[in-house]
Formats: sequence, structure tokens, C-alpha cells
Amino acid sequence: MLPLKDKDKPLVQKLLAAGCCARCVLRFCCVGLHAAYRHTSHDAAGPNSTEENSTSQDAAGAEASEDPPSKRMKLEQSVSEAQADGASRVCVCCLGILQQLSEHTQAVKVCVAVKAENYEFDSLVLSVSLPAQLCVREHSCWLHVKKEVREKCMTLDKDDVIQVKEAFKWIMQSLIAKELRGVSVVTKVREVGRLFYLANFIQSTACPDCFKPTKNKLSVFTRMAVVKALEKIPADKFLKHYPCPPPRPAGSCSFQDVQCLHVAVFVAGRYNKFCRSLPQTPWVIDGERRMESSVEELIAAPILSAFRADGFNFSSSGREDVDVRTLGNGRPFAMELLNPHRSRLSRAEMKQLQEAINKSSDKIRVRDLQIVTREATGRMKEGEEEKTKSYTALVWTQKPVQKDDIAFLDEIKELSIDQKTPLRVLHRRALAVRQRLVHSMSTRLLDPHHFYLSLKTQAGTYIKEFVHGDFGRTKPNLCELLKTDTDILELDVESVDVDWPPAIPE
Repeated sequence: MLPLKDKDKPLVQKLLAAGCCARCVLRFCCVGLHAAYRHTSHDAAGPNSTEENSTSQDAAGAEASEDPPSKRMKLEQSVSEAQADGASRVCVCCLGILQQLSEHTQAVKVCVAVKAENYEFDSLVLSVSLPAQLCVREHSCWLHVKKEVREKCMTLDKDDVIQVKEAFKWIMQSLIAKELRGVSVVTKVREVGRLFYLANFIQSTACPDCFKPTKNKLSVFTRMAVVKALEKIPADKFLKHYPCPPPRPAGSCSFQDVQCLHVAVFVAGRYNKFCRSLPQTPWVIDGERRMESSVEELIAAPILSAFRADGFNFSSSGREDVDVRTLGNGRPFAMELLNPHRSRLSRAEMKQLQEAINKSSDKIRVRDLQIVTREATGRMKEGEEEKTKSYTALVWTQKPVQKDDIAFLDEIKELSIDQKTPLRVLHRRALAVRQRLVHSMSTRLLDPHHFYLSLKTQAGTYIKEFVHGDFGRTKPNLCELLKTDTDILELDVESVDVDWPPAIPE
């Protein structure tokens, strides 16, 4: 028994006469009971539902309605009879989405697509993309019943109507869950009908600002653009150019595509880089690859294979230049694995994966490899500008120096420097002057023209520019401090002081 009230009768009759299906009638009557939608369009409207559904709806209906059972039964019987007469017709409001596209056969099609991908999963997410045409038809239906509602001293706000997407999910989630016991599914429905006719009218007369072309979209008539336009257009202008109630469609919607996508898995760890000719990301110049490999590719290849993922996004706590080594405890990194077909690995399997990465190349080494949450990866970025980093640089001096000439550098603490965006990165970073701190320095003389300079600095400090001055764009710099030209021959990152990810005992 449906949770409808006798006061809903005028609304029900008007919607059925317009050509709406039983489930759309329930939506406009603001029925929020999931069980009321979980049957075929004919069963949902009829009084002879399954025993289980009837029991649950009787209880909910009794609580939600003050009408006697006899009145509610007559109302449901009228819904059933009217719906039986038009059972083969496509609903003018949902275009069949809540009719044949919400049946078990469609759920089976989704499940077949999921099983073909061979996912490992334990949870279900049903995401639906519906045609923008439904917004237009629903707006027309709402205007159609709005007058009736006002005459009966009732209130029906457009936001109170149950959305087609929500009703569809209530129906399909249970059907898919019975088949698969949990999966991530994206369902796209093909757009049909008169969207472009109406959208062109809205664009030209009511709100052209809603349909501005963008670089990344093939059409200006997006769902959000249509929704915004319908909110702005006056009812009288809408009714002049679009029927109310909406016309009966020539055909129904159909599934355009079923895409199976697993939620992203995040893997984190720390890496050391031992090679002075290895970029962090693939080095491509003018469309031509200049180096055969990169840090992220060496790390990603075994991980993608283990998780059977389609792709990845790589991020790290800062980045080193191609000629800079990363030593010490390594640099924190995180990888977002896209559409992984496997989402869980045991600790032993993660350890084996880490060993596989380390054996694949002598240019890098990975430690503390683990699966983390999306939220946890934010801790890595939080520490980029707040934490400190330690470096060792091999410095050349034009003028011969002795140990005593450079010893004063060991005494300098909390040196504030101003760094204008370096020339070498000006093509990808905004021109600005950034203030950074050199917390401490220590020196070790090699010969009259070479010494090692160890620095502990604020994250984000350009070490190379501090050493050679970058044509005066960094002040003060080592050239000014030593009163001679200096240059940097080698640079190593000794530590990145970000306490993430958690260390894993060997």
C-alpha cells in the first residue's frame, strides 16, 4: 500500500492524465519511502504488490497518512487503473528512466559490465548522469500542477519534488547489490528529445549568460547551464515556447554507456635518487622525449602492475632538479592510482612490491611504501612550506680561499634572503620576490677553489641561486658574503623534514 493521502488525489489525477508514470507521481507527491519505488512501474502503482513490500508500505503509509485505509485504497486503485491503461507509454517526465530502465534486466547489464572488468571490491557506489532534457520536462510538469496545488491551498516547492536521479538510485542500488554485493558504477544515459530547441530559446531570449562557451566543453548546453536558465526564465515566457504538460516523447531514453570505475587508491612512501641525470617527471621538450626514464615512472611501473590500475597521478614534497641527488631519509611522495582493479595488498605484499621497485633500478630506492587515505596525503603538502630541508653543495670559488676565509659562514644563523623568481624557472613560476631563511651553514674545505657547504634552510629556498647569486636576483648571496664569484658544481638533498608517511620498520 502506497503512502499517498486523499489530499494528493487531484495532483495524482492531473499527473496521470498528463502521461506521467506511477513513480513520477510518487516523486511529485514527495513520497520519500524507498520501498515504494523498488518495483516495476505497474506494481508500484497497484494495490497488489508483493507481500513484503505491502507490509512495509502499510506501516509507513499508516504513519504518514491520517486518511482511512478505504480512502487510500481507492486512491491507489485509481492510480493502478490509470497506469494500466498507459503501461506501454513512455513517461512524459522521466522519459522511461523510472520505467523500463529501472528494471532487473538493466541491472543485469550493469553487472555484466562490472564482472567483465574483474574488479576486487567490497563497497557499492552508483553514480548516474542524466540528460539535461529531464530538467526541462520536470519544470514543465511542475508548472502544470502548480496551479492545481495553489487552488487546493497546498504547497509544493520545486525543491520538495524527489529527483529522478535519487529515485533511480533507490531502485537500482538494491538490484545491483543483490547481483554483485558492492561495486563502483557510473551510468550514463543518452540524451534525447527537444533540449537544443528549448536551450536555444532560453539562450536567445532569457539568459544568454547561462550559455557561455568554454574551452573544455563541446557544448554550451550543459545540465548545469539549463538548470540555471530554468531558474531565471519567467513562467509565462517558458509556456510560450514549450508545452505544458510536456509532449509525449517519440521514444524513451536508453543506456549510452556503462563505465566501471573503482575509487582511487593512494600509495605513499619515500624515495632516494642516486643518479644525477634523472628527472623526477618525464622530460619532454617540443614534443620530444629527452631522457629515457624518470623517478615517477621507475616507481610507478611495478605499482601499476600490482594494483592493475589504468593510470596514476604523482606528487611529492617538493622536487629536485634533474642533476640533484636525494639522499638521507628520502623525499615523501604519494601516488593516486586511477581505476585500480585491485585495492588491497597485505603488508607482506607491499613489502614485496617495495623490493621489486628497488631491484628494478639502481637509480632510485623506495622505503616506507604503504597504502594511505586521500585525506592523509594532505599532510605531505602542508609541510612543504613549513618544514626545513638540508642540503650539501660542492662550491667553486674564483678566488683561492683558506679555511679561515670561509669559517665565518659556520657562525651565521637565521640568515634572511630575498629571492626573485630564478631565471631558470621564470617560464613556469610567477615573477615575485620570496623571502626565505637559511637557518644554519657549515663548511668543509677541499682545496683552495672548492669546499663543501652544508645548509639547513626553509623549504622553498633556491640553493643554486643562493650560491651563485643569479645575476643579483638573490640577495644576500654567497658571492657577496665571500666577496668573490662562486658557483655550484654539485648539490645533494640530505633530508626533507616532513614527518610523513609513517616509518615502517625494516
